[in-house]
Amino acid sequence: MFTLDWLAKRAELTPNKLALVDAATGRQFTYAQFHERASRFAEFLRDEWQVGAGERVAILAPNCAEIFETLYGCAKVGAILVPLNWRLALPELEFIMRDAASCALIYDLQFAEVARVLIERTGVKAQMALGEDALEGKWAYERALEQASGTPVVMPPRPLSDVWHILYTAGTTGRPKGVIQTFGMVFYNAVNIGMAIDLTSQDVSLNALPTFHTGGLNLYTNPTFHVGGTAIIQRSFEPAETLRLLSEKATIFFGVPAMYLFMSQHPDFDQYDLSRVRSWACGGAPMPVALLEWYAQRGIIIQQGFGMTETGPTVFLIDKEHALSKAGSVGKPQMHVAVRIVDPEGRDVLPGERGELLIKGPGVTPGYWQLPDVTAETIREGWLHSGDVAYADEDGYYYIVDRLKDMYISGGENVYPAEVEQVLFQMEQIAEVAVIGVPDPKWGEVGKAIVVVKPGYTLTEEEVIRFCEGKIARYKIPKSVVFADRLPRNPAGKVLKTELRKQFGEG
Repeated sequence: MFTLDWLAKRAELTPNKLALVDAATGRQFTYAQFHERASRFAEFLRDEWQVGAGERVAILAPNCAEIFETLYGCAKVGAILVPLNWRLALPELEFIMRDAASCALIYDLQFAEVARVLIERTGVKAQMALGEDALEGKWAYERALEQASGTPVVMPPRPLSDVWHILYTAGTTGRPKGVIQTFGMVFYNAVNIGMAIDLTSQDVSLNALPTFHTGGLNLYTNPTFHVGGTAIIQRSFEPAETLRLLSEKATIFFGVPAMYLFMSQHPDFDQYDLSRVRSWACGGAPMPVALLEWYAQRGIIIQQGFGMTETGPTVFLIDKEHALSKAGSVGKPQMHVAVRIVDPEGRDVLPGERGELLIKGPGVTPGYWQLPDVTAETIREGWLHSGDVAYADEDGYYYIVDRLKDMYISGGENVYPAEVEQVLFQMEQIAEVAVIGVPDPKWGEVGKAIVVVKPGYTLTEEEVIRFCEGKIARYKIPKSVVFADRLPRNPAGKVLKTELRKQFGEG
């Protein structure tokens, strides 16, 4: 099995169709222009930098059109792109650069000082600054593109198993791991999610997710290119700007729950006409049922899904018809995905029983970059062990309960914080909440809730605890509550439980 050059095919089939919009700069590119720019970059890599097949090229930049030009340009010459998480600390970025053995670094000028240090410490052989004004370096990006011949560079047929890019995990525990992303993973994700939402060439997707994460590349930008639609790239999520773009341009949107939460809290939310958006979806973390219902009251049905960097990412997406009646469910596994739920001995569990979610299919990564032992531990007999606790109901709808590592045991009973958080989100005073397990001399561990109160509201520890009574088992009710101004989150919007445990983990 192999894949062809998507951009070259699109430039041939729909050359004048608008492909890519950079919301921050207003630049727009048709498929013909997009293909030409990616070709010019590929020519530069090949002829000037002499980057060969399999070599890694790192990029340190916020969301922008150049991310995708370099992604497709690397594909044309067989290079592997390594998008860097610009929110990481310098030592973490240095580790990734060294781990990937990057031969070159492309960087946005706002990260010029970080780039200078990275280049100095890692000794990469080539460097280049992005942007039309970044012309002080020998190989500024726009100058490099201008000096290229413009002759189309077409990627030869590539096996689906070939590596296209490497995405490093956030590194919330231990060192970041490079998740290998193949052409097959990107292709099957485009098919899986495209079929799930009926994606067509008439759609306009808005991406506000960071492009150093799988969601920023594949929900739904790369699938949009596959079908010949238009992708808008927002530099970074900002509630008012995202709402404006949704009201004026987009037809489909995928966000993480934190985005939906912050948009709902924007004082002008009800002033935006969002009727043009035909498909809303979310993933990356559990979506509070109360928030799903809040949007539903405004005519917006949000389809919850689930995926991982290791799965391309699409695994589940609930259908619109059951998005509310099965609220909390991530739906059923999509077309080219197989799943199992197993107990600690690896035996399949019955409907309603909880176990670890295992995933198999052509969209699953072949492994982690330079980590054969971790790969062998995570992928066994072709099944990816997700580390997520899940169950399926009698109708075949799946529910993600929590991460195995976030579960704690109180008095011999398993407690999944996400369940408790769903209950607490029903309190109108609560803007954000996270629950962690903390040591307790009597019960081993008990719950502690970290709560962010909405502006204009007040809340006490006693009120929070009392609200839970009768709604969940007593052993699940948090025994203490602390209040914070905000919850720490990674760029994908997930609450960093490791940070909360460091700060509030004492009993």
